[in-house]
Amino acid sequence: MDNTSKLNDLGLGGAQQSEGPLPSTSAEDYMNDPILEEQWAMKAFQHAETYFNLLCSIESKKLRLTRHDDEIYSRFRAVFPDLKVDILDENQIKSVEGKELWRSFCEEFKELIEDYNYGTLIRTDSKGEYSSDNSFLVVRIQFYAIEIARNREGANDTIRDSFGSKKL
Repeated sequence: MDNTSKLNDLGLGGAQQSEGPLPSTSAEDYMNDPILEEQWAMKAFQHAETYFNLLCSIESKKLRLTRHDDEIYSRFRAVFPDLKVDILDENQIKSVEGKELWRSFCEEFKELIEDYNYGTLIRTDSKGEYSSDNSFLVVRIQFYAIEIARNREGANDTIRDSFGSKKL
């Protein structure tokens, strides 16, 4: 039985609970499991839905996303002092230079933030809701850094007024 079949036989729960490293084989030997991808997408959407509902219900400046918001925000602004957070430029964030800066930033929080590198949806325009045209994928610590900045700097202030009665 090949390694891909072994992982598929485990299913999501078994793969998450399996102990020990994966057999040392090439990454090309592992195929994307559509079921796992669908479950990941559902989890990412549930996270986005929960966060948007919070923005609709609570004054964003009072919203704390983690116990480490102050540290995340101060480090974010030290590394990215001029990054515009109201409307994100996905190309800037995902450029070669952007990826390098973000990779270093993200790794600083590896031990501090649980699931720091999980895929998470973020809104491109802070004034809009989640949609296929207004969302893209980032890792969790990027989401926290940008959304904490949006909350503290007022970029999310209009969400409650605009969408308060229209929760996802």
